[in-house]
Amino acid sequence: MVEVLLVEDDPGDVLMTQEAFADYKVANRLTVVSDGESAMAYLRKEGAHAGAPTPDLILLDLNLPRMDGREVLAELKEDPDLRRVPVVVLTTSDAEEDIMRSYNLHANAYVTKPVDFERFIEVVRQIDDFFVSVVRLPRR
Repeated sequence: MVEVLLVEDDPGDVLMTQEAFADYKVANRLTVVSDGESAMAYLRKEGAHAGAPTPDLILLDLNLPRMDGREVLAELKEDPDLRRVPVVVLTTSDAEEDIMRSYNLHANAYVTKPVDFERFIEVVRQIDDFFVSVVRLPRR
């Protein structure tokens, strides 16, 4: 089973991502947190997340409350226990500055969320398929 952590504050995007995973791959487990601080607590197994598994893949929005995605990306890529976890930035921003900054912070991919529902589902499925079926992920 592949553990995927979705860090997303938009309930509509969470629902569409959950639908894409549910319809496409039953072997994956998708966990959702809605802000950057919760993401770091989950990744560091703090508080209520003490027993949380280390994800095999992180889908990270940039525009998050409490701690934005750029800060999350910077912190997790500096952490020797977390830096190998692949991170796909999945965001509405197509700003060149956000793209460059994300890659400078060692994001593994940058994907702009499609506005169209069907296209959004297809993009999430392609990300999932690539990181589950094509790429060999490091062991946890």
